[in-house]
Amino acid sequence: MGASDQPVTVTDRDPSFTASVSVSFMTDAGSIKAIDKISFTIPRKTVVGVVGESGSGKSVTARSIIKLLPETATTSGAIYLSNREGNEQLDVLSLSGEDLRRMRGSEAAMVFQEPNSVLNPVYTIGWQIEEGLRAHGMKDKKELRAKSVDILKKVGIPDAETRIDYYPHQFSGGQKQRIVIAMALVLNPGLILADEPTTALDVTVQAEILDLLRLARDEFGASVLIITHNMGVIADIADEVVVMYRGHVVEQGSVEQIFYSPKDDYTKRLLAAVPRIGQKLVVRDEQGKVIERSKDWHDQPIAVEAKGLTITYPGHLTQPDFKAVNGIDFTIHRSEVLGLVGESGSGKSTTGRAIAGLQKVSGGSLNVLGVEMNGVKERQFKPKRADIGFVFQDPGSSFNPLMTIAENVAEPLIVHKKYSSVSEASDYVGDLLEMVQLPRAYMNRFPHELSGGQRQRASLARALALKPSLLIADEPTSALDVSVQAKVLELFKKLQAEIGFACLFITHDLAVVDMLADRIMVMHKGEIVEHGDADQVMNNPQNPYTQKLLASLPVPDPR
Repeated sequence: MGASDQPVTVTDRDPSFTASVSVSFMTDAGSIKAIDKISFTIPRKTVVGVVGESGSGKSVTARSIIKLLPETATTSGAIYLSNREGNEQLDVLSLSGEDLRRMRGSEAAMVFQEPNSVLNPVYTIGWQIEEGLRAHGMKDKKELRAKSVDILKKVGIPDAETRIDYYPHQFSGGQKQRIVIAMALVLNPGLILADEPTTALDVTVQAEILDLLRLARDEFGASVLIITHNMGVIADIADEVVVMYRGHVVEQGSVEQIFYSPKDDYTKRLLAAVPRIGQKLVVRDEQGKVIERSKDWHDQPIAVEAKGLTITYPGHLTQPDFKAVNGIDFTIHRSEVLGLVGESGSGKSTTGRAIAGLQKVSGGSLNVLGVEMNGVKERQFKPKRADIGFVFQDPGSSFNPLMTIAENVAEPLIVHKKYSSVSEASDYVGDLLEMVQLPRAYMNRFPHELSGGQRQRASLARALALKPSLLIADEPTSALDVSVQAKVLELFKKLQAEIGFACLFITHDLAVVDMLADRIMVMHKGEIVEHGDADQVMNNPQNPYTQKLLASLPVPDPR
C-alpha cells in the first residue's frame, strides 16, 4: 500500500481545514500509534467522506480536530482550522482553556454515532440545545428559546414549539439524531464532524439524516467531514473521499475517482465487499468449489408457522395498549432463509423474540418446532430452547464481559447439560471457534479484547453450539464495516448450506437480505405489507412502502 506521508491537497479551493498529524496512545503494553502522519484538507462547503475498517483511525482523526482525545493520547504535527470569514487560521493543537471551548461549537462541532450517549435523559431537548448558546454568551431567555425552536424546525422536528419541552425518550431514534445535528448547527460552525451518523438507522431515516448534512453544507455553508463504513452513504453525499487503513491515508480524491478508478489495493477490496442489489453471495470451500445450498427448501417440513399472530404491549396509566404485531401470517421451512425487513418499530425484532420464546404471544397462533407458543408454559417450551439459536445485533452486550470467550460459548452447552464444565467442553468450543474462523487461542480472551467482527463470529459460534434446527439472526451485521460484514455473511451462508438450519434473518439492509434470503417479508407498523420470493420482492415490489424502502437505499455508485 502506498501510504502518503506528505500533505496532499485534494482540491485547489481554499480549505476550511488542513492537517498533517500523528496520534499515539500510551497503554500498559507501551505506546501505540493510532494515526501516523496523515495529511488531508477539507475544502469549504464540501462534504469529505472518511472510510476504512474499524481500527483504521477514522474516529481518532475526527476527535483530534477538536482536541477531544483522552489524556493518554499524544498528538504531534499540525492542525489548522479556518474561521467562518476565512481571514484567520486557528492552530488547534496550541489551543487550551477558554480558546479551545470557544472553538468547539462555534468553529467546529461534532455529531456522534449514538444520540442516546449524547443527550442527557433528565433535561429537555430545548435546555440541551440552549446550553451551547449559553456557553457562547447568549443570555436572553426569549432569544435562546426562539433560536432553539428555529433550529429544530430546520432539522425537521414537527411541532417544534411544543416538542422543545420534551425529553429525549419521547423521540424516535431518527428524531434524536436530528436533535443532535441541531445541537451541532445551532452556533453555525464552519465545520461539522459526523462520526457514523447513520449507523443502525433504517434506510428511510438514513436518507433524511443525509439530507440534513446536505442542508448543513448548502444552507449553512459548512464543510462536513463524515465518517462511515457504508460506501452507499459515501457515494450519495460525499464530494471528496479519504480512505484510511491502519492509521495511514492510503488514497484520497474525488468521489468519482475513488469509486471508478481506485489506485490502492485496499480501496479496491473495500469496494468489492460492498453488498449490491441483485448480487448473490457465492461461497466456496477450501478447495475452491462453490458450495451450493439445497433448492428444495419449500418441500421441507415447516419449522415455524404463524396465523393471525398478534403481540401487544400493555399501556401505562392513561396510555392505551400498543399492538406491536397485528395479525400476521407466515411460515419458515426447514433449510430456508426468510428475510424480514422494515423500519425500527415495525415489529421485526418483536416477531423474532416471540419465535425464540422471549416475548409472550397475545393472540393468534405461533407454532415453533411443533410447540404452540400462545399460552405456552416454560416447562413445555424449555426442551425446544436447545434447538433454537439467537444471534443478537450487538454481541458486546449479549456476552458476559467478566467471562472468557470459551465460557460464553460453552454456557448453553452447560445449561442444557451437554457438558458439565467449561474444561470438559474445551475441545468442542475450540472446534466451534475454528468453524467460525477464529483461532483456538481466542478461547481465553475476554469479549472486549475482540473486534466487532470477531465478537459477532463468536456470537454465531455460541448460537450454533447446540446444533439448532432454527436460527434467529437479529441485525447481525448492521454495526460492522463492509469488509468485516462481507466475511460474516460469507461465513453465515457457508454454515447454513452445510448445517441446513432454518433461519429468520432480520435486517433493515435490503442489499444484505437480497444476498442471503430465499424469501423476503416486509413489515410496516406491525403488519406484513409484502411477502414473496427474494427476486420478486427486490425487482418487482408491489407495495408502495417496499418501493419507498428500495428508493431510499444508498447505492454505492456516485452517478
